[in-house]
This record gives sequence, C-alpha cells and structure tokens, in this order.
Amino acid sequence: MTRIKIKIRCRQCGERFTLRGKKERGRIDTGFKQCLCDNKDQFDIEEEGMATSYMLH
Repeated sequence: MTRIKIKIRCRQCGERFTLRGKKERGRIDTGFKQCLCDNKDQFDIEEEGMATSYMLH
C-alpha cells in the first residue's frame, strides 16, 4: 500500500479536488464518492502529475 496525492476534475461542471489516498493493486481509495453537481463517474484523474485511469473506491 502506497500513500499518493491525486487531482480530480469533474467533466460536467469543472470543479477540481486534490485528495490523498491509498494505492493498492492498481486501485486508489480516497473516500471520494461524487462531485458537488451530483456527478458520480465522469472525471479526469491525475496522479502526482501523471494521467491515470484508476478506479476510485
């Protein structure tokens, strides 16, 4: 398990979030569930300056 910093941008409203999470077996756990605009699955996710396609849990 590795602690990482990620940036999330909502594709619907453009809101940005910077969170810390745990990375284990290709998955990231941040506790993030949805954007303020109720979007639950349309996000751009960036890990420490790298574009990624991880699943959030």
